[in-house]
Amino acid sequence: MAAVMIDRPADVGARRGLMLAVLLLGQFMALLDTSVVNVAMPTIGTDFQASGAWLQLVVGGYMVAYAMTLITGARLGDLYGRRRMYLIGVVLFTLASLACGLAPAILPLVLFRFAQGIAAAVMVPQIMSVIQTHFTGPARAKALSAYGATLSAGQVAGLVVGGLLLAANVAGAQWRPIFLINVPVGIVLAVLVPRLVPADRPTAARRLDLIGLAISTCAVLLLVLPMVIGHELGWPRWTFVCFVAGLVLAVVFVRVERRVDDPLLNLDVLRARGLAVGIATLICTLLAVGGFMFSFTLHLQNGLGESALHSGLTWLPFAVTFGLVGFFWRSLPVRLHHLVVPTGLALCTLGYAGIGLSQLAAGSLVWPALVLAGAGMGLSASPLVTQSLVHVPLSRAADASGVLTTAIQLSQVGGVTIFGTLFLSGGSLTTTSWYLALVAAIGIVAGSFLARSVRRA
Repeated sequence: MAAVMIDRPADVGARRGLMLAVLLLGQFMALLDTSVVNVAMPTIGTDFQASGAWLQLVVGGYMVAYAMTLITGARLGDLYGRRRMYLIGVVLFTLASLACGLAPAILPLVLFRFAQGIAAAVMVPQIMSVIQTHFTGPARAKALSAYGATLSAGQVAGLVVGGLLLAANVAGAQWRPIFLINVPVGIVLAVLVPRLVPADRPTAARRLDLIGLAISTCAVLLLVLPMVIGHELGWPRWTFVCFVAGLVLAVVFVRVERRVDDPLLNLDVLRARGLAVGIATLICTLLAVGGFMFSFTLHLQNGLGESALHSGLTWLPFAVTFGLVGFFWRSLPVRLHHLVVPTGLALCTLGYAGIGLSQLAAGSLVWPALVLAGAGMGLSASPLVTQSLVHVPLSRAADASGVLTTAIQLSQVGGVTIFGTLFLSGGSLTTTSWYLALVAAIGIVAGSFLARSVRRA
């Protein structure tokens, strides 16, 4: 008699753990590239004798392309299979990273960064959808918490990794390893994805909303591109014209999508209890942390004259505290879990305010402030995605993924642009930090409504 093989719970849990690791590694790689370039800008500029506008495009081109195509990436997963599109995104991202690392001049580097952003937009939306599809109950909550932790850890790690790679100057390659490091990681992912991520059946009944795609792409481009390069160019008139046109197209997109039978982005998913306030909380969180990372890094390198390595290592108190708190927050009593997001944002508010005060106290408060902000991010970012999706049905996972990932990316771009412009326009780090604290405080209010929704779950 043939023996019947039955998967033990431990085996199933181990396979799910490996699948989650493969998914989050792709997310981490994509996020790393939003921040790792910041510390390399002076070196790239010197190597290519590039102007500030070109360097802004190296940083912003990735974010613009990423934001433009995120919604489309989520729909492609529905149409052609999430595992397939994740694998395609990984391969394209790896090739684009190789091209960036070998770029012979500044223009090809900018173009390859655009390609890298598009590849990330194909890859990233599949991650949350696969998690929601293959994880249930407590396992799903833990997986989404790990996803939330990765969102911020990837950005902070980019600053540290970038500083270390530049200081090492591997094989005399200067800035190029910050891109080339993605190549071996991408190859490993390309081998593991077919083995560890289950295949899924595409939704044949759905189609690609080409009208919505055209409108949304143009709207995001018109909104994001002026924000990214406007300050560097002195805010010429065309940047304001583009921004207004982008807002108009955004309104048109919403109206068109409500009339389409199978819209590119089904905004009805926002009616799920807690999702809208969760997104509002997420926007405040990432606006603040995106602006904080950008302005504080500029302050360290340009204001204090620190090296890329020293600048990256300065972030260690934030990164370590964030990682530890983000990992262990579940050890808190369950009856308190609904309070962790607003509590975390309160700590972030104190941390950002502390950074501002540190400039008045000769920097003595920097490390305590970074520890407070890191703990706050660990408490808020890690559970935020999970709590936002508590009431979203599985059938709407792709729509929720599209909305959340788009909000995440646009919030980060907005944070860099708004607070970066404030800082670069003559505002001190102290002034910028007060505004960061204000945005985080607004997030406390939104997080309180989210906490009420989660408590009733």
